[in-house]
Amino acid sequence: MLRQFVLALPALMLLVGCDAESGPLPPSKNLSPERVASIAETVKARYPDLSAELRDKVLNTVVQSIDNMVFVEGGQFDMGDFGWICEYDEKDVCTWPCGQEPEQLCNISRNTDDDFVHPVKLSSYYLSKFQVTLGEFDVFFAAKGMPLFDSEKRKREDLKFRYQANLPAPTQSWQQAKDFCLWLGSMSGYPFDLPSEAQWEYAARNRGQHILFPTDSGNIDYGRNFPLDDESSNFPIDRFAPNPLGIYGVAGNSTDWVNDWYSQDYYQNSPLENPQGPSAGFKRIRRGSTVLEAPLSSAPLVRRWAVEPTGDRFSGGTSFRCAIQSDQKF
Repeated sequence: MLRQFVLALPALMLLVGCDAESGPLPPSKNLSPERVASIAETVKARYPDLSAELRDKVLNTVVQSIDNMVFVEGGQFDMGDFGWICEYDEKDVCTWPCGQEPEQLCNISRNTDDDFVHPVKLSSYYLSKFQVTLGEFDVFFAAKGMPLFDSEKRKREDLKFRYQANLPAPTQSWQQAKDFCLWLGSMSGYPFDLPSEAQWEYAARNRGQHILFPTDSGNIDYGRNFPLDDESSNFPIDRFAPNPLGIYGVAGNSTDWVNDWYSQDYYQNSPLENPQGPSAGFKRIRRGSTVLEAPLSSAPLVRRWAVEPTGDRFSGGTSFRCAIQSDQKF
């Protein structure tokens, strides 16, 4: 039986056990020792030829991923570019609609595919408070017997800053993100997957509220809760405080892949309850913004990035976080 979840751990770490055969199991704030032991047996059965050290890393990655989950209570919200006053101070953001009628507001995003504001009703779900880290992604590659990406570049002293274990995991394709989440589910028994686009926006907007920036205060305080203007490199996933829902890094570091195919007009006729995106397409969707994008122009909470699902390199601008697709607290 899956047991009651409690609050997620306050910080991410990649634990390494001493001996998968006889060493202690990793502690968990969400899972009983019996449940951790069951996952350990699954890992051992699936990967009998891995070293004890690597199996420990796999187990700790699975347990930590569950501990990092935030339960998002479902509800209804208006998804899309709900508009904002045309001139505002990002350091002292007003409360929507800032004393104006909604129809008098300006678009937040310059894109047109997020202009159609529409009601969405979501069931409850879990979303990771952190993006998957490069270190966790490395464990996935190693367990699958795949070579680590950029192995030669990692040897260069001048590039080591790009490959720190606590940075957002760079991806080359949407499928890699999808496969990682399903991999967690296959060993844990939990319904891991990527979040839907609607789930991502709902959580980023603190359960669908009309907020402009996903920071702890709703304002931009450069250097305290958002990267400085001249920063150009990814930074640790927990550098800044989370949004009020407890979700870290929704903007300003790396974008998140979501589960949906892209269609410009999908949301003009999408179902009210739990929309999943088009059944097929040519592009996938990323949400959020990268460290290279100015917050005022990227509009991280409503802007949609339609991109090819496979790129030509591993990019620090395309990361992801996993969800557990269950509407019940376990």
